[in-house]
Amino acid sequence: MHNIQLAASQIVQQVLVDGRNLNQVLDESLSRKAVWTPSQRAALQDLSYGTLRFYGQLDALLGELLHKPLSDRRIYHVLLVALYQLQYSKAAKHAVVDHAVRSAQMVNTKLSGVVNAILRNFLRSQADLLERAEQHATGRYSYPQWWIDELQAQYGERSAAILEAGNQHPPMSLRVNQRRTTTAAYLVQLTQQDLSARLIEPDALQLDKPVPVDKLPGFHAGLVSVQDAGAQYAARLLDVHDGMRVLDACAAPGGKTSHILELAEVEMVAVDKDAKRLHRVADNLQRLELTAQLLVGDAAEPEKWWDGKCFQRILADVPCSASGVVRRHPDIKWLRRSSDIASFAAQQLDILRVLWRLLAQDGKLLYTTCSVFHQENEQVVAAFLAQQPDARWLPISLPDDIDGQLLPNDQHDGFFYALLQKSA
Repeated sequence: MHNIQLAASQIVQQVLVDGRNLNQVLDESLSRKAVWTPSQRAALQDLSYGTLRFYGQLDALLGELLHKPLSDRRIYHVLLVALYQLQYSKAAKHAVVDHAVRSAQMVNTKLSGVVNAILRNFLRSQADLLERAEQHATGRYSYPQWWIDELQAQYGERSAAILEAGNQHPPMSLRVNQRRTTTAAYLVQLTQQDLSARLIEPDALQLDKPVPVDKLPGFHAGLVSVQDAGAQYAARLLDVHDGMRVLDACAAPGGKTSHILELAEVEMVAVDKDAKRLHRVADNLQRLELTAQLLVGDAAEPEKWWDGKCFQRILADVPCSASGVVRRHPDIKWLRRSSDIASFAAQQLDILRVLWRLLAQDGKLLYTTCSVFHQENEQVVAAFLAQQPDARWLPISLPDDIDGQLLPNDQHDGFFYALLQKSA
């Protein structure tokens, strides 16, 4: 077990110190551990994700426990992982401490006694230490202070629920392929496999407990896809009809592309600047037996890939801070900087301007992000409309939305949608 704990601490260190992407680092680590069992691999993922999810609180706890900075920062990350286990896992407390001491001995044997003392001190004074850690907003919410301030300024009393939602384990939602079956029929198949789920949208089911996709009946036959319920609004809001020419301008990994194709017989062009990620789009389409033209290209530079034929519908799922999906990517909280938001907004406005030229008269463009920050959402759309007299912002219907803003909750992640129409 201590090897898993040590491996997790090394992953956390690479994210927090080197600024690396969690999924990439985790994949690299697992690729070197081919002999590990599925349960060991799952434990490594849980420790890595969990420690980063609650890093703000864990760092505040260490601030209370340490009387002076550690001489070896590697030990700091061992302690972070161990504190996460002591606070949030069901592992035996003494075992967690023993494994942390062994991990410390493998890193810096001189500090193994310090690790033992700190963790045992935490167990003795856990309630008091947690209360002291929560005196600071970062320790209470486990987000950077700028992020907390931004949400409080934008959403007031609702900000606490948004922050809390981002620290929960994400739900596993399914999109039923209406070309192959019905939602009711697929729910019966799940029940027959002893998989409990509930209907949350016409095409969307939410599993009570996440399972590997291999456990989903008919997954490889294309009956169902894994897609967040909030993301499933995109295809329907785009209002596609048979015979249309449709562009998905930032397509990878292909969930929205395939959903559009499930809803209508259209000429689909899917573009993404990352060739490797575009392979995932191809895999999804092949599994679902759907067809699209896949192009490697930058949405901001259509002159390099566009054939000059206009589109009746465009999905602009633009790059963003991903602040609405942090429960799936907890490293984002600690890798983003406040200045990044303005940079994203500028990029988003540029992409919106460029894609608008590709839209046919009377066509519709759906602008979407997985962000909860106004600067990337309605402010971008408002700036675009101020410059584009032939653009009209159409009303849309979403549950509990705030001007097109879906806030993360127990059913879906955070998304923003704005449907724009080009005047004829």
